[in-house]
Amino acid sequence: MNKNWGRKAFLFIPLIAIGITAFIWVIMLLWNWLMPDIFQLPEITYWQAAGLFILSRILFGGSHFGGPKGKPNFKERKAMKEKMMQMTDEERAEFKAQFKNRCGQ
Repeated sequence: MNKNWGRKAFLFIPLIAIGITAFIWVIMLLWNWLMPDIFQLPEITYWQAAGLFILSRILFGGSHFGGPKGKPNFKERKAMKEKMMQMTDEERAEFKAQFKNRCGQ
């Protein structure tokens, strides 16, 4: 294991906290700049902006720690490519036909 891991984590964790704090602050500023004028909504506090950020991540974003859902990762794409390369022309044509039937393309 890398000897500098602890030192990197010591710097990385505060940077993440600063980034999240700044992002929430930007959300608050944008809300307070746009929403009261456009939709006659009240201005919000920092903590209300944090709540909006968390709510929007839950409803629309998810966590994405394992990559976007439904999109294969690098290993899966590589395995699929190897499988396709080993198929005969007939198997490849059958696979494409099945794919078109399933996806409607």
